[in-house]
Amino acid sequence: MAVDNVSNAHEQGEPEDESYYDFGSQGEDLDSGGGTRNEDSEAKVTDHFPEPPLAFDKGYMFLHLFNADENSIYRKMNLYYPFSGQREWQLATWILHSSLSMEKINSFLALEMSPAVLYWWDPLECIATIFNHPLFHNHINYTPRKVYSTAQKLSQIYTDWMTGDHAWEMQSVLPCGATLLSTILSSDKTCITALSGDRVAHPLLISLTNIHMATRLKSSSNAFLLTALLPVTKFVHKNKRMKGMLQDRLIHHCLNIILQLLKLAAQSGVMLSDPIGCSHYCFTLLTSYIADTPEAMMLACVGGKMSPITMAMYKQFGDAFQHEPRTRSKTLEQLEIIRSRAHPDDLEEFFCEAQKFRLNGPTTGYQHFYSGISKLKQVMGRCHQDVQRSIITVSVDAAPPGVIVAVCALMHFNYLVQSPCIDDKDLGRIAAALDEFHANKQSIITAGVRQGKGGKTIDNWQIPKLELMQSIVTSIRNSGVIAQCNNNNYDPQICRYLDRADKCNQFDLATSLLDCCDDPGVVGEESAEEDDKLDDDANGFPAELLSSSRSPGQPHPITDYFSIAKILQAKKVGSVPFPLRSFVVRRTALNLAYDPSIKHATVDEIAIMFGLPDLRPAIADFLHREATYGNHIHSIGGPRRAAHGAELPFDQVQVWFKICLQETEFHNPCNIRHAQTLNCAPPSDPWTLGCYDPVIIQTSSGHSWPASSLSGHSIAQIRLIIWPLGRSGTRWAWDDQYLTYIQRFDISSECDPTTQLHTLKRAKRSDGTRMGNIIPVSQLRAPVHLVPRFGATADMHLTAYNSMEHMREFWLNYFWDKHSFFALSE
Repeated sequence: MAVDNVSNAHEQGEPEDESYYDFGSQGEDLDSGGGTRNEDSEAKVTDHFPEPPLAFDKGYMFLHLFNADENSIYRKMNLYYPFSGQREWQLATWILHSSLSMEKINSFLALEMSPAVLYWWDPLECIATIFNHPLFHNHINYTPRKVYSTAQKLSQIYTDWMTGDHAWEMQSVLPCGATLLSTILSSDKTCITALSGDRVAHPLLISLTNIHMATRLKSSSNAFLLTALLPVTKFVHKNKRMKGMLQDRLIHHCLNIILQLLKLAAQSGVMLSDPIGCSHYCFTLLTSYIADTPEAMMLACVGGKMSPITMAMYKQFGDAFQHEPRTRSKTLEQLEIIRSRAHPDDLEEFFCEAQKFRLNGPTTGYQHFYSGISKLKQVMGRCHQDVQRSIITVSVDAAPPGVIVAVCALMHFNYLVQSPCIDDKDLGRIAAALDEFHANKQSIITAGVRQGKGGKTIDNWQIPKLELMQSIVTSIRNSGVIAQCNNNNYDPQICRYLDRADKCNQFDLATSLLDCCDDPGVVGEESAEEDDKLDDDANGFPAELLSSSRSPGQPHPITDYFSIAKILQAKKVGSVPFPLRSFVVRRTALNLAYDPSIKHATVDEIAIMFGLPDLRPAIADFLHREATYGNHIHSIGGPRRAAHGAELPFDQVQVWFKICLQETEFHNPCNIRHAQTLNCAPPSDPWTLGCYDPVIIQTSSGHSWPASSLSGHSIAQIRLIIWPLGRSGTRWAWDDQYLTYIQRFDISSECDPTTQLHTLKRAKRSDGTRMGNIIPVSQLRAPVHLVPRFGATADMHLTAYNSMEHMREFWLNYFWDKHSFFALSE
């Protein structure tokens, strides 16, 4: 059907539509001189051809043809098909319009490229899961607090993040009644292939600092959830630096995607439920990011020769003071200047401008604290830990004093900052230790012991972590004590595995809670339930008598000898061996094997086997003291009064070659430590002189371990553990106790000025024999680590099997572990 030509309207004198284009009027409204329209001329009149061309409907347009080809069905889902999307089409267009030759285009298209895939779980949902976890009931801090050591508030105590100044400041700006949820992020690249390949995963974990630190740091508590697997890509840019910048940009872009909802909740708040079902108006502020130094630099947008938390350059890393903090406003200001000078898509120019500010060329910002971010992480392998334990005591007599003082100061600093409870006095000790290191660090360079690859001496202190140490005291004041941090497939498999593991943990938790008639307990609390699983430290105990500090969702419990002792005390007489094999003395649980190592032997036979010629008179002297003074704390010393043929109320003894001692944590008596086995075995191969371990014993009443440290205590070597078998019909006062023969060490009254360690020598009687006595096993308190004092050059005949017996002087090594350090370093 024909459509009437719209030109009829013009013929009727109606105003001409200005949008109508008149092909026949070009140039007619200009005068011959190229001037403007003559305003005085008469209006123009146009005659149209009387039979205009006709237009018919049901035609087609360009898009009809575009949508009619064979690929149109695929473009309903992807407009840019056969390309994967707009970005691939833009790449193809750029290649077509580029000056690249066909050979180079083919070479480019032949490259093996795979898309960067981001696997992530909504972090706000992760936070909601953690906050609602039933095992965290009574283990979550909701309110910031300030703790002081005295009522006068002269010294503030810092424990978890809620005791720091930042928590108090942040809570003060939130709406009244709001709950501050302090979010932690943690990430670290992890190799997921062994021996072959170079597959690497980059997990991002999330948790809350509101959870009590002792609970959060237990791997069994599942307080950290996997919220993302950041992509680990290989870019094809020919410039290695550009590859690194592109990788950093990708990580920042991914973090911006992942944390979007978390940032919205931090700004506007969100309603979340706690473990008992109460709703809270929560603000999820990111307060900590745990990362190693290279990743911390990437997150802070700085180059490899800058500090991620201060404005210090690499040449200033060894300075003995803290530099100006790196803040959010400063970094964003520098990025804005860089963008004004170079477009972010021009990689090389943008990178050159970023280098002027020592930045790594990011294009997206990242959340910063207004006063800087602390990204501190302890990186400590088993080998490093072993070196740390012994480096001072082994090298003290062989290295220059200044070197030992500097290393010892670092050791003190390292242990002090790991304390879960730090007050202003401790902060002073931490700062003093760091100052002492800086005062003596030149001795290390002078001695030539700071070396790099190939044994080349390094004459500077351009170490990023050394510069980070200057911020630790400030970090503890603001954010509480430093958390110590405790994934095997490709990316999709990792996600599926972790998802299944999480569902299994949730199912196990739910069934455990529903299956328990009584209170199921919470993570970290002791449990007296009987466990049918044997533990390596059980020493032959029947399964029905074993107990573990196990709670739902905690798969690897510690054998709890405190609970075992409690169970044994409740057993009927005659149902368990007597005396009880496990018992508790204050903060120490002691455990002997169910069966003795020697069931029957005479005193004289044991004296010969263990090389203790004064065993019989030592037992006689002990019984005399008991008869004279009653049940009391026995000291070690004094003359031997009984004769070698002294009469005893028994002839036979049972002997144990091992004893387990288990203590509670120094700062938290509610938490038990792993039990440690002490040996007192007679000579055998390869221990040809016997295997006898040192121990701390209580020698004076009115003192307690570990609060009293060495006051009222001594250090001795366990040589024998026995239980006398009384003669038939003979009663005596110690038929329900174990006895031990120990040999005492004399402790120096003053610490060594270089190492701040005590030295020990074997105590001897006037006739030159070792000072030994019989005392109750109940006076044993804790294991202790002694290191022979080898001198500048160690005797080549010494081995691990004979040095304890041949050496005369020892170091009391409180660097063995954190518990020993806190108990013995005061």
